[in-house]
Amino acid sequence: MEAQQRLTLPGGYCNSKLIYSRFKTREIYIGDVPMGANNPIRIQSMTTIDTMDTLGTVEQTIRMVEAGCEYVRITAPSIKEAENLANIKKELRARGCNVPLVADIHFTPNAAEVAARIVEKVRINPGNYADKKRFDQIDYTDEAYQAELDRIYKKFAPLVAICKEYGTAMRIGTNHGSLSDRIMSRYGDTPEGMVESAMEFIRICEDLKFHNLCVSMKSSNPQVMVQAYRLLVERMVAENMNYPLHLGVTEAGDGEDGRIKSAVGIGTLLEDGIGDTIRVSLTEEPEKEAPVAIALVNRYSTRKTQAAQKNREILAFSAEQKTTPYHTREVNAFIGGSMVPRVIIDISSRNLKDPFILSDVGYKYDALNDKYHMGDQSVDFVYLADELPSFTMPGNLKQLYNYKTWLQLSNKTNIHPIYSLAEYNTAEIKDPALNIVRLRNDELNSEEFSNLSIDHTLVFVVETDHVHGMADQRQFFANLQEIGLDIPVIIKRSYAREEFSGPVGDAMNPEEPISKIQLYAATDFGALLIDGLGSGIWIDSPATPTDKLASISFGILQATRSRISKTEYISCPSCGRTLFDLQETTQMIRSRTSHLKGLKIGIMGCIVNGPGEMADADYGYVGAGPGKVTLYRGQQVVKRNVNSADALDELINIIKADGRWIDEN
Repeated sequence: MEAQQRLTLPGGYCNSKLIYSRFKTREIYIGDVPMGANNPIRIQSMTTIDTMDTLGTVEQTIRMVEAGCEYVRITAPSIKEAENLANIKKELRARGCNVPLVADIHFTPNAAEVAARIVEKVRINPGNYADKKRFDQIDYTDEAYQAELDRIYKKFAPLVAICKEYGTAMRIGTNHGSLSDRIMSRYGDTPEGMVESAMEFIRICEDLKFHNLCVSMKSSNPQVMVQAYRLLVERMVAENMNYPLHLGVTEAGDGEDGRIKSAVGIGTLLEDGIGDTIRVSLTEEPEKEAPVAIALVNRYSTRKTQAAQKNREILAFSAEQKTTPYHTREVNAFIGGSMVPRVIIDISSRNLKDPFILSDVGYKYDALNDKYHMGDQSVDFVYLADELPSFTMPGNLKQLYNYKTWLQLSNKTNIHPIYSLAEYNTAEIKDPALNIVRLRNDELNSEEFSNLSIDHTLVFVVETDHVHGMADQRQFFANLQEIGLDIPVIIKRSYAREEFSGPVGDAMNPEEPISKIQLYAATDFGALLIDGLGSGIWIDSPATPTDKLASISFGILQATRSRISKTEYISCPSCGRTLFDLQETTQMIRSRTSHLKGLKIGIMGCIVNGPGEMADADYGYVGAGPGKVTLYRGQQVVKRNVNSADALDELINIIKADGRWIDEN
């Protein structure tokens, strides 16, 4: 591995990326498409058609490949589906489609052994390959635990032998929600347990001299996912391993929420240089996943070259620093401290003669009564630059103006100035409540910063124009900690129109620029927020509609668990095991429960993605059979085999009985 400066964040390995580089993994082969080492980050997805529907699976696979998939995963829940992979592969090859196929295995080692003789790769879940999950707590002695590992060795070794004989690759894919009772009993529901679950199987493979492996650490909680991958890399390095890494956030959902949640998890790790292949799991048609994954990956294809061309180092006060959550003072009883991160939106280019424009930032104007209604996604600040509105602003919406304009205002109630560093140092009049200073990381080393007058009203806005902007801003927080400051920091990122001009997939799709800003912002802000950095966010993107900027801002805060403002849906992306129309069902459940702020509802197509995969969901809606649904409270069954026509009403009744239902306004 290259010698490079690193920061260690909570959860393990974290490349500081003061000079961008990828974590160097070994090269493995999946068919004739290699992964890891210096190969591009590969794109993959998973079919949703019943595996026994050969032609349907073949046609969907071809659509996925045309959308950009380099590997296609197909579920094989039993021997019959595993055997049918041969028919699917034969038909694909007859049509000239040579994409490597991956068999997805749960619970059934014999199906894995069949599939490994047919396809280019098998994915096994160590949580349920050789173990059962009954949610039992078992107190193992070291001897008893070792006996369990010996049992797993004997059950797993035949699959490894087949993979070696046939040249089949393997993914050891840990899922946060399906850790075995054995792992849960010893390590708990933790990233450490996820890592150890995989390492047990990796060590068996190494003992058997099998190295054609990749590994994944998936979770529906991006923070858990990020911590698990970082810890896995740290643990692999300690044991002289460097297997390629498959990245994904499980059950991310659909639409904007699914894209943001995926980007927070996957993008954060890509920023760390971690990841050799990715799958974006959306509750949408699988061919819609690859363009989103490509948009995420393309940001890193030339980053090292661009950074070298710009030849500008990121300022770091200490090579030994460790970035930890940045704890701040509270300013004006509104920002910093224990307050949730605040949201700023620029409305300076809007029609400031029309109070109805504020509906885009969460303030609905009632003209009849001349008042505003606000909700859980009403922004905290609007930036007006040097423009003055001709209507009265809501009393609880704070306005920000450039310092020189702010000085000229006679009524400064709820109105605060934004300064450059030089303006702040020379200002004779300042706001007694809140003063916001724009800063860049490299300005911390300037004489002007050393002359800064620090008081209880000060808040920073950190900006960046560095190619590796997230690392530059992350280092800003580390530098503040080195200096010993606790001033609240609002993170600002600016995105030029040209960044979104190229197509993600189909150039005729008008939503693609919106998808890109969702992905880019979720990566850039999410990678900081997920580690406890930042007291507010400001997305500056003139090409993006104001209402979208507000929605994306709150979506990022929700995905990072920094500020909860809506219901969260943990929805699996569907596969050949799914027992109902997931997209339609998700939308139906969302339509009646989206007002239940802070509630997490899992929507799973089958028992494989059942109670375990829902991880930290409050309630679950899980396919139990054709036309049947099982309902969960947490991971406990409440009602089994409910008719699907009645299942949503029954779920709502359970929520009401628990006292967690509120009527929609």
